[in-house]
Amino acid sequence: MLDNLPRGTICIEDIEIGMSRDLVKLVTDEDIALFAQVSTDRNPVHLDEDYAQETVFGGRIAHGILTASLISAVIGEQLPGHGTVYLGQNLRFLAPVRPGDRVRAEVRVTGIEHAKRRVTLDCKASVGDTVVLKGEALVLAPSRKFD
Repeated sequence: MLDNLPRGTICIEDIEIGMSRDLVKLVTDEDIALFAQVSTDRNPVHLDEDYAQETVFGGRIAHGILTASLISAVIGEQLPGHGTVYLGQNLRFLAPVRPGDRVRAEVRVTGIEHAKRRVTLDCKASVGDTVVLKGEALVLAPSRKFD
C-alpha cells in the first residue's frame, strides 16, 4: 500500500526553502522478496526468519536500501519530481524496518543553488515515532528553461 501526493514536477524556478513532500508505504514480505531478487542481496536476515531470530535484530528486517529507495521515490516523483537527477546521497541507518511496518519517507528543501539547478534535501524515514533513516541528498532539478 502506498499513500502518495500527486506525482509530477516542481521546477527549480518554483522550489523554495522549507518545501517538503512525503509518502507512506507498508513494507510487505513480497516487497522484501522482490527487492532481494532485483538487488541479488539474499542475506538471510531479510529472508529467513529462523536465521534472523538468532541475530541482533531478533527477526527479519527489510533491506536498508529498500527503505532508502522510498526517499528516491519522493525525490523522483514529487520534489523536485520527474526529470530530477541524483548527484549525491548520504544516509545513516538508525533502526530496522520489519515486514508489516508502515514507513513514512520525507524530504525537505534545505538549500537551493539556482544558477546550477542544484537542490539540497534533508531526508528521513520513520516508522511511527522512530526515525529509521536520516540523510541528505543533492539533486539536479528540472527547469522550465529546458522544456
